[in-house]
Amino acid sequence: MKFLVTGAAGFIGFHVVQRLCQQGHDVIGIDNLNDYYDVNLKLARLDELKQYSLFTFKKLDLADREGIAQLFSQEKFERVIHLAAQAGVRYSIDNPMAYADSNLIGHLTILEGCRHNNVQHLVYASSSSVYGLNNKTPFATSDSVDHPISLYAATKKSNELMSHTYSHLYGIPTTGLRFFTVYGPWGRPDMALFKFTKAIINGESIDVYNNGDMRRDFTYIDDIVEGIIRIQDKPPEKNNDWKVESGSAADSSAPFKIFNIGNGNPVKLLDFIESLESSLNLKADKNLMPMQPGDVYQTYADVDDLFSVTNYKPSMTVEKGVEEFVNWYRGFYQS
Repeated sequence: MKFLVTGAAGFIGFHVVQRLCQQGHDVIGIDNLNDYYDVNLKLARLDELKQYSLFTFKKLDLADREGIAQLFSQEKFERVIHLAAQAGVRYSIDNPMAYADSNLIGHLTILEGCRHNNVQHLVYASSSSVYGLNNKTPFATSDSVDHPISLYAATKKSNELMSHTYSHLYGIPTTGLRFFTVYGPWGRPDMALFKFTKAIINGESIDVYNNGDMRRDFTYIDDIVEGIIRIQDKPPEKNNDWKVESGSAADSSAPFKIFNIGNGNPVKLLDFIESLESSLNLKADKNLMPMQPGDVYQTYADVDDLFSVTNYKPSMTVEKGVEEFVNWYRGFYQS
């Protein structure tokens, strides 16, 4: 089968490309290689992917309407896994326009490509941040997500709405995945685990927000990839019995679905840091700080819907997952 994977030089995209190639699929990956974080890490991921003859990389920006349209027209993808986006809750406060280009215009170019080229299934990245002011836990896809508290979250909610429109108008099967705090080897330098590891090794203090009183549904990268690979093989179908008045917001009469993809087991931030200290055999100097704008106190995924469709639940423990990351970090950075 022929796949397009956007964000192929990114953390999740890199791992998804690996799995698809290992399964014998042809994969074309695109990425604009922007400098939101260290480009050398992105290039190192691409170097790792060179071992797969089934993989082809093209440097391309999602906002390049003509370039994306031409790519779809030439390659005739059967399925698309759309993971590219401008990430980061806090960065969206400082650089809002970057999110309009990548997350709104970029998502629309992918939808248009799918529309005009008979793509069988579009799987795309949403985010747990869409739950915003929701205090009900665990977060369920049937919950209201109409009150995001960051622009990043608002763009991800917009992606879900745009996808539903295209599923309804053009019959394109679309599946949105709300990711919950993904971590692991080859991770993003702007994420807490990466920043904490670097600082602790260098003898620097780490910023711990809300005085450490936070919980996150940390989800290991291998568990995330397994969920993506399984769900891309399950295109949603029309449900003629679905009604707005009684149906879930995660479903539709159109071929449209939304799933949480998380561990389903939130961990206290201070316990997470303890696991890191244990793996590093070093103590962290914690700089306790107030809650940051756009942050939420807790994330907690209800993954029952995903399990019912894929028969798979994440299984990696935080202790083992953090150890795997530390081993990769020390090897990659020779630290």
